[in-house]
This record gives sequence, C-alpha cells and structure tokens, in this order.
Amino acid sequence: MESRLLEILVCPICKGSLHHDREHHELICRADKLAFPIKDGIPVMLENEARELAADTSASGTPA
Repeated sequence: MESRLLEILVCPICKGSLHHDREHHELICRADKLAFPIKDGIPVMLENEARELAADTSASGTPA
C-alpha cells in the first residue's frame, strides 16, 4: 500500500489516524479498536466489514 495513500486515509468512524498492519493486511484504528481489511490492495473502509480487536491484544492483533 502506498505511503501517500496512508497519509490521507482516516478512520471512517472517529476520523483518527490508521496504522498499517502489513502482516495481516489491515488498517488499524487504535481509538475504535477496529481493523479494516485490505483486499486486493484496496482498503475496505466500511464499519460492517471491520474486525473488532480484542481488548487484550495490541494494534497488530497479537497478544500484548
């Protein structure tokens, strides 16, 4: 994913910044604890497509 695109993308819910999790192909919103999938190189920025992050995991989706 292009870094320029990452600079302009924000969370569709809180408008906060996103973290690119390259390993899981997701954009992470730490504020809302949501992971938006990236499918075929295109971020899917729909709340109903996002995965909720567990309270005991880090932003990358792995245990803290």
